[in-house]
Amino acid sequence: MSQTCRDVMNQRYEVVDGLMTVAEALTLMREKGYRKVIIKKRDQNDEYGMVQLSDIAHEVIAKNRAPERVNLYEIMIKPFICVRPEMNIKYCARLFERYGLNSAPVVENDQVIGVVSHNDIVLNWTE
Repeated sequence: MSQTCRDVMNQRYEVVDGLMTVAEALTLMREKGYRKVIIKKRDQNDEYGMVQLSDIAHEVIAKNRAPERVNLYEIMIKPFICVRPEMNIKYCARLFERYGLNSAPVVENDQVIGVVSHNDIVLNWTE
């Protein structure tokens, strides 16, 4: 039986408001050991956003911006590439390769239900 994104996805993320500051997000991420936060939709016609540690490094630290004065919505990736829970992990790995991704949210019924990463795929892969 082939493995799916649902089989290997993780719950190492938090869904937060885009008005949260980078400083607040970093506190949360440090406490929980997360590398990303998902930004809530503002309404039904909106899309989710995402901020990863690398975004903070590029958009806040490298640009010498004060993390307590930068809101997540200012630096988030939106929209992001997401995967279906039923996607075979080999196709997910190919998608990551093609678009230079390290992880992607897993979305079902328009809700983020998990995140899948290269590590999740490799560590759970069986032939």
